[in-house]
Order: sequence, then structure tokens, then C-alpha cells
Amino acid sequence: MGYIYSEETKELVEAVRDFCNKEVKEQCREYDRTGEWPKEIYAQAKEMQLHMLEIPEAYGGLGLDEVSVAAIIEEMAQADAGFALTFAVSNLAVKGTLKFGNEAQKKKVFEKIIAGDFGAFALTEPQAGSDASNVKTTARREGDSYVLNGRKCFITNGGVAGIYLIMALTDKTKGLKGMSAFIVEAGTPGLSTGKHEDKMGIRCSNTCDVVMDECRIPAENLLGKEGEGFKIAMQVLDIARTFVGCLAVGIAQRAMNEAVAYGRERIQFGKPIVKNQAIAFKIADMEIQIETARQMVAHSCRLMDMGLPYGKESAIAKCYCSDIAMKVASEAIQIFGGYGYSREYPVEKLLRDAKIHQIFEGTNEIQRVVISNHILR
Repeated sequence: MGYIYSEETKELVEAVRDFCNKEVKEQCREYDRTGEWPKEIYAQAKEMQLHMLEIPEAYGGLGLDEVSVAAIIEEMAQADAGFALTFAVSNLAVKGTLKFGNEAQKKKVFEKIIAGDFGAFALTEPQAGSDASNVKTTARREGDSYVLNGRKCFITNGGVAGIYLIMALTDKTKGLKGMSAFIVEAGTPGLSTGKHEDKMGIRCSNTCDVVMDECRIPAENLLGKEGEGFKIAMQVLDIARTFVGCLAVGIAQRAMNEAVAYGRERIQFGKPIVKNQAIAFKIADMEIQIETARQMVAHSCRLMDMGLPYGKESAIAKCYCSDIAMKVASEAIQIFGGYGYSREYPVEKLLRDAKIHQIFEGTNEIQRVVISNHILR
């Protein structure tokens, strides 16, 4: 089973798998240890055009459908989740612009991404995590400009992006209806970034604060209309949650692959440990969970491709896939035994990488609120 895609996409998926096996998987283990951002690996990935998967062909991108993108992102996540996350989050700038931007904005954003810039999506703030309505960043209109002030935190690609989608209040008296979305280019005076977060996992991705201090941008950088920012943010998050699930499936698949390979080689009581039913059943349960999770991602992607509602399905995919990633990674460590607890072996990293997927783009507790609201409204 798995994703269903064209022969052309199959060739690209296989090329990505080969690249990741040769240039990403082992190399990123070292970057995980040092905490450095693997600039050279990202440069090679851009040569394969992995940064422009969803930019329409009319603008110079690959214009792939969501199912194909998910298959590619999962392959990347099997090699390293932080590496894959960088591209998945950059795609959010593409998706937000494609969905809500005018023609001039699309050309601006897509040209920068194609030229090699990453995108970033900046919503979270110190007081606005699960409660996105508590955003404090402001944008005041001055003539043909907006002036932004505030601090965003835990922004993936924050220190390496060339283009940001930033949510700010244009009218503090209106609450959520006073939030607006803006396109801000790196290098704009008043825009700065904080130190790279020293994270538990996904250490090959960049995460930092993004600060705006009297950051003046052209009024034409308003995405959509004033007051549409919360709607834009929520719709971008609806998309993002499916791809969080996709990343989590990649982690889980890698964990099972490592457990199976180790179980075939590890001899105890005169035979490989996978010959023991207790271990074989663990692996069977892993496969059941992973394939179920993958089909949830694929289903949500198909709904997107068909232009059908997918908010509930995306939340389910994010929630279930991230939970099973933690479970499968933990079971992989159990199969490795004491070796699984050592950084000399790959599975402890997978558990560290998996945890964040239960937290970002809305915690799994928030996803259960979203899902129940869809059912009970």
C-alpha cells in the first residue's frame, strides 16, 4: 500500500530516496550532535528542486499535487525529520500565498523561493501558543506602509528564511477579527532574529525568535484583506497538520526499518530475535499503525487535491500519526534493548525527533478540540 502517484512522481520519489540515503541520513546524525545547520545538504537538495515542489509550473515550479508532495516529504523525513521539516514549513509560505495572494504577491514570493530562499510562517508568540487569539504583534497603517512591532517565537526557518508570512493585529479592539497577514522579506529594516534554539530533536532545522521593531513594509504586502489574518492562519494550519502527520509517518517508518534490520542481525538464544513471536508481533503492530497513519495522510491530501473540506481529516492525521511515531520509536528502542538507549545507534534520535510532532501546529490536545468541534457543531 502507500501513496498512489504517477510514473513521473515515482521517478522523483526514487531519486529523493537515493539522495537521502547517500547525502542526508548519516550526515544529519552528525549535525544532530553538533546542532549546526547543514547548509551544504540544503544546497544540494535545492539543486534537485525540492524547494519548489508546490509552486505552480506557470511560475517556474514543479506544480506537484499534494499526494505526490507527501510521498516526497515522507522519504525526506525517513532520512531526517528536521531536514524534511525545513522544506515542509517553507511550503507553507507557498501555500498561503497561492491561496490568498494576488498576482504580484505570488510572483514576488515564488521568485524568491525558486531563487533559493526558504519561507517561514510566523504566528506563535510567547503568550500565543495554543491560544492563537492572544497575539500581541501589531501592524499600524502609515500612508502607503504598515509598521510592524512584536516578537514571534519558535519559528521554524526563522533564521534562514528569505520570506515570512507574519500575523499581526491591525485593530486591537476587534480581537481575532483585527488580525491581518503580511508578507515580509528578510533584510527589511527593523526585522531581526534571535538565537537558534537548542532543541531536543529536529536539530537539523532552524528555530528561533523573529522580532519586528518599527519594521516598515509596503501596504501592498498585506495578504488578503485587513481582518482576514486569523482565517488565513487557520487555513494554513489546516494544511500544515497533514504534513506534520506525513513527517511523523516518515519517522515511524524509519524506526520500524531500523528495528527490523537490527532484529534480523541480533542473535539471542541461538536465533535472530525477530524469530521470537513477541518481537514479530511488535513489528506487525508497527506496520499496522504506520500504514493506517499513512493512509490518513493520503486521504487528507486527496481531499485537498479535489478541493473538498479537509480540516477534520488533517487534524486526525496530525494527531494519530504523531502519537504512533512516538509509540513506534519507543518500541524500536525496546527491540534494540540497551543499545537503543545509546547515541551510537539511530533509534534514540527518532524518539527525540518524534516528540515535537505531538506539540507544534497545535498540540494533540488542541487537535482533539478541533476534531470534536467538527463532530458536535
